[in-house]
Amino acid sequence: MFKKILIANRGEIACRVIKTARKMGIQTVAIYSDADRNALHVQMADEAVHIGPPPANQSYIVIDKVMEAIKKTGAEAVHPGYGFLSENPKFAEALEKAGVEFVGPPVKAIEAMGDKITSKKIAQEAGVNTVPGYMGLIADADEAVKISNQIGYPVMIKASAGGGGKGMRIAWNDVEAREGFESSKNEAANSFGDDRIFIEKFVTQPRHIEIQVLADKHGNCVYLHERECSIQRRNQKVVEEAPSPFLDEATRKAMGEQSVALAKAVGYASAGTVEFIVDGDRNFYFLEMNTRLQVEHPVTELITGIDLVEQMLRVANGEPLTIKQEDLKINGWAIENRLYAEDPYRNFLPSIGRLTRYRPPAEGTTETGGIVRNDTGVYEGGEISMYYDPMIAKLCTWAPTRAQAIEEMRVALDTFEVEGIGHNLPFVAAVMDHERFTSGNMTTAFIAEEYPEGFEGVTLPKDQLVRVAAAAAAMNRVAEIRRARISGRMDNHERHVGEDWVVTLQGESFEAKINADREGSDVLIDGKTYRVEGAWTPGDSLANMKVDGAALVLKVGKISHGFRIRFRGADLKVTVRTPRQAELAKLMPEKLPPDTSKLLLCPMPGLIVKVMVAEGDEVQEGQALCTVEAMKMENILRAERKGIVAKINAAPGDSLAVDEVIMEFE
Repeated sequence: MFKKILIANRGEIACRVIKTARKMGIQTVAIYSDADRNALHVQMADEAVHIGPPPANQSYIVIDKVMEAIKKTGAEAVHPGYGFLSENPKFAEALEKAGVEFVGPPVKAIEAMGDKITSKKIAQEAGVNTVPGYMGLIADADEAVKISNQIGYPVMIKASAGGGGKGMRIAWNDVEAREGFESSKNEAANSFGDDRIFIEKFVTQPRHIEIQVLADKHGNCVYLHERECSIQRRNQKVVEEAPSPFLDEATRKAMGEQSVALAKAVGYASAGTVEFIVDGDRNFYFLEMNTRLQVEHPVTELITGIDLVEQMLRVANGEPLTIKQEDLKINGWAIENRLYAEDPYRNFLPSIGRLTRYRPPAEGTTETGGIVRNDTGVYEGGEISMYYDPMIAKLCTWAPTRAQAIEEMRVALDTFEVEGIGHNLPFVAAVMDHERFTSGNMTTAFIAEEYPEGFEGVTLPKDQLVRVAAAAAAMNRVAEIRRARISGRMDNHERHVGEDWVVTLQGESFEAKINADREGSDVLIDGKTYRVEGAWTPGDSLANMKVDGAALVLKVGKISHGFRIRFRGADLKVTVRTPRQAELAKLMPEKLPPDTSKLLLCPMPGLIVKVMVAEGDEVQEGQALCTVEAMKMENILRAERKGIVAKINAAPGDSLAVDEVIMEFE
């Protein structure tokens, strides 16, 4: 086995590879840019080599710089992770020439499968079902529009060398096809150094289901069942699970066997993933093969017990697989939620800054027999950079059944504390409670269909709301006792802290009467008594409570006359007042937000790439105004209504903070 490997990546995947290498007794080398000097993967590795400025095209994807780091450290093999150079045949060739083992497939397999146009042709020849589309290269936007009309809308415009949702657009008409082609081409050039584009039919009511394959250099290949990745936004996966709640055994077997046939057709060796679109009748169509480790590989590891990184290293070392297809059973169910530095209240736009608080749930076996796993590359006090993918962590849970795995995930999300940046934790918490997800009845259009106006938080059902109100009343009593003791107002707190309170949250008010004892409080609301227990003390940011014996985990912050409580995707302002205070509070006028209707504000920290209008121009509703780039994604900002541009405050090349004014309207 190798004595030392270099990991040509960063973030959580670099940390993930280091963990397995350490377990196998292999030394690790990290590489890092200026922005990652203090990153977690640098701290975890045995050695670390600086390779350049923050932009990936000046550091992480510069082959010569990575090769210099390999030579400097004497690494015998390179694990590329995913993204960056993981599917770059030139990098694999450079390693081969230098006598360094690539922990991935042969160069020919990367070339064949890494190019979506070539891979589709090979898949057809191997007998794999494929989606109708145009496989030739497309010269310009006019040709893209012509081809889109021939295929029939809707179409998917995709970068040939793409991945991770970069360089992908869905077009429903000629205007979107033209704009999508230009944006996809630009993103592809910036992210992969390859701006080739192809177009294929977009399958309606689709589910995104993929097969994990593992092959060695001796002709052996197995499939490790499937993962469902249907909940996506901007064509990037957000929630994954294994197995799929949709497949039957016959479809699973057919997809697995076709995936193995494709892998063998290209002489594949290492871990890889064959992605399919599956329609409502379980017809499945080949999308692409990713010749690398997938982001969502942990759910497969949880249901099979196979360490895929270990297997990749063993295959690269020339060892034959010891796993037989008949040995690969599905054990239980696993869910993965990707925690992104993206603000769901701003249409999932990127958010950057310092993690002022980062407290993931404890990993390992839970009290209820499930498993929690958190793959991450950040730490409290660290920075989320604008230069790279916005992923913070991949939170995974396992349990014997799907329903139990979802419940384990709900509790894990409740206990996951992240502060300092915008993040999608409230959104994924909402998904875990959504009926379409819990029933397994979702498609890749889930987010667009269920949140057409964007995510605006969760409205808790009445039964949950009352439980939170009861807990808040009990917590307020503890806070009142603390305040009375500090002020010296009490010797016997039972005489000085009132029993009657009014709890207001989510637009509703509940009269609560508290009767406390040493173990907890009985809270009477609407004629029903709720038993509240818990060891919360003022200042704790997490309240592990029990209401009538059922766990209730709340994220808690202090506000005037109450708490800011976050729970299951809801962000609640909870006030707890005496009856007289509540009566007077009703007379207070509401504070109105400022009028920003005549301003175009930058919705995220980013770089102005293009301004499409000039001062004095009349713009129509939906017209493109400018393009902002953040975290390698281009975002076109459009006019919300008809108007005249009065002033433009930003120019291409300007870096703007969130809510900075880009332009003003008359």
